Amino acid sequence: MSTFSYEVFHAVVSHKTFYQAAVALNVTPSAVSHSINQLETELGFPVFIRNRTGVELTSDGARILPLIQQILNTEEQLRQEAASINGLNTGSIRLAAFSSVCINWLPPIIQDFKKRYPKIEISLVQKSNFNQIANQVKVGSVDLGFTALPLNEKLPVKPLIKDRIYCLTPKDFVPKNKTYITAEDVAGENFILQQTDYDKDTKRALDQYAVRPNAIRYSIDDQSIVAMVESGLGMGILPELALQNLSGTHVNVYPFDQDFFRTIALITNKVQVKAPSTRKMIQVITDYIQTRYPKNLLA
Repeated sequence: MSTFSYEVFHAVVSHKTFYQAAVALNVTPSAVSHSINQLETELGFPVFIRNRTGVELTSDGARILPLIQQILNTEEQLRQEAASINGLNTGSIRLAAFSSVCINWLPPIIQDFKKRYPKIEISLVQKSNFNQIANQVKVGSVDLGFTALPLNEKLPVKPLIKDRIYCLTPKDFVPKNKTYITAEDVAGENFILQQTDYDKDTKRALDQYAVRPNAIRYSIDDQSIVAMVESGLGMGILPELALQNLSGTHVNVYPFDQDFFRTIALITNKVQVKAPSTRKMIQVITDYIQTRYPKNLLA
């Protein structure tokens, strides 16, 4: 079975239609259809359900997706290793990250990486859900992901920093002691946060202060939380990294009377961790974190 059939399969999964997969692969739609038919014949079962709007994976197709992705990743690793031996420094790297990493870390990281390795292509997907990032890394849709610990999936993990968690309040709110937030300050207050944050370190902070679940409202991203706090709809909880670009906003930022942190980590696909481009990107990320947080680097 040729790897081209696997490439076609992966392209159809990514683009949802035979036509868009054909455009991405620079082949004809009939070539895509023929390749999928051949793949299904050789496997002995259908991998896609065809409909008017496109295609979707069958349950059997979904089972083989991680295996095909692993084969493609291994082939890419082999190609990169050969290029590295020949001194070409080519290849690709696929990243997944949440918004505050995309905004604050990745622009200088990618800029530095492109200066060092201009022939290596970089692609990036932004996700708001840490579990989605981990799953994409696990199945091999991306090579590296930024997430927060703890991690449910068994993947290579490189802890990066401890990111302190703060409380956001409307501009007219001042805690009783003028300096930090206590349980007395949050009694009876509403909180606005992201669902994924509540499932991790933020929940620990709110539980510590006995904040009622019915006093919690959810927002889609960090900027929406800031906007809602500005409007007086409640307090917010955000890590330090998400607070880097608050200039011009009308909110106050206070520490809690206890220390709360989230641990930001870099996770890697088990196959792609050995690829030259992945190793190079890990080094650039480590160099950046070491320079920016010389006293806080966990790795």
